[in-house]
Amino acid sequence: MLSKDINVEAFWDEEALVWVATSADVPGMITESDTMEHLMQKLKILIPELLQANGLLSDPNVTDIPIHLLGKWQEVIKTQTRNG
Repeated sequence: MLSKDINVEAFWDEEALVWVATSADVPGMITESDTMEHLMQKLKILIPELLQANGLLSDPNVTDIPIHLLGKWQEVIKTQTRNG
């Protein structure tokens, strides 16, 4: 039975140019998308399906599943050196 919010972590994959999302709260969940907006659209479908498949959503009448999506973006900023 679902008794807590679902935490989803996403990171930007620079090589594939997509956001990759996983969640320890949803067994087997991994998905990707080109934008955070598209990612959330996918999560709205995928999370309930996986919760149901894993027996974590025992009440079929549950309509509210709080999702917290945290995005991580890492980049190296190059600075210009000044001579003189």
